[in-house]
Amino acid sequence: MNLDAVRTFVAAVDAGQFQDAAVTLSITQQAVSKRIAALEKDLGVRLFTRTARGTHLTVDGQTFLPHARELLRAEARADASVRPGRRALRVDVHSRRIAPAVLLQDFHRAHPRIELDVVTLDADVHAAMAAVEAGTVDATFHAVTVAARHLPAAIETTRVIDEHHELLVGPRHTLANARTVTPRQLAEHRIWMPGMAPGTEWAAYYDELAAAFGLTIDLVGPVFGNEALLAEIADSAELATLAGERTRYLWPDSYDLRRVPVRDPAPIYPMSLIWRDDNPHPGLRALRDYLASRRAQVRDMEVWLPPWG
Repeated sequence: MNLDAVRTFVAAVDAGQFQDAAVTLSITQQAVSKRIAALEKDLGVRLFTRTARGTHLTVDGQTFLPHARELLRAEARADASVRPGRRALRVDVHSRRIAPAVLLQDFHRAHPRIELDVVTLDADVHAAMAAVEAGTVDATFHAVTVAARHLPAAIETTRVIDEHHELLVGPRHTLANARTVTPRQLAEHRIWMPGMAPGTEWAAYYDELAAAFGLTIDLVGPVFGNEALLAEIADSAELATLAGERTRYLWPDSYDLRRVPVRDPAPIYPMSLIWRDDNPHPGLRALRDYLASRRAQVRDMEVWLPPWG
């Protein structure tokens, strides 16, 4: 169905005269008549009766009118769903527990008028970048392990998060009461991170970290979810895991888990915002500016970054 003809029909009803509808639509009265005639031919009914005093809806026209209005509302909703500045800014955070999700929530508090659609693609950097390139999402957060010259031509990245680590241990662990720990101290302990998929950028990061400091990162064991992981660590004197300092975990008070900062040097997991350089969504520019303003400056401490960081 020709939506211009439907729009003309509604305008004629609202104006009461074809001539007035023509003024509203900025077209000629003849164009109005042609559109209405084409719509009537398409529907196989007469929508108006024409008299010297103007036009009046037929019974069929009265029946069609509410559906015509709904068609135009549906058109407006469809347009708004994809038009930059009208549709929500769609951002992938990979997981709602980690630093990007925390920062995105802060951004929403600072810019409540920018509508957000927060998604978790559960994808590595290559799949997430492909989603950005295809327009599935406007932006994503990931560690970028390749040089800019090897990225797709349309893709832009900028580092926005330097995430420090904390050791997560139970109350019986020998490091439970430490104020800080060093990576070299961790070489004496089992770091349990079951289910970390090989070939991902986070696996590449922990491979580099383990090699740099002689860490034992244990990937063995079935994955029963974060709740089961936390329960196992809480009940163990040996198990520990690493978490970003802004990673959100919840556990019962009875677990008495401890989060111990890792320092001297402080390993940093670098994360970038990834977007298409031709994406015109105004919310994307606002997000980039916000992240740039919030990027934590490296504190007065020795840090460690992977070679590609």
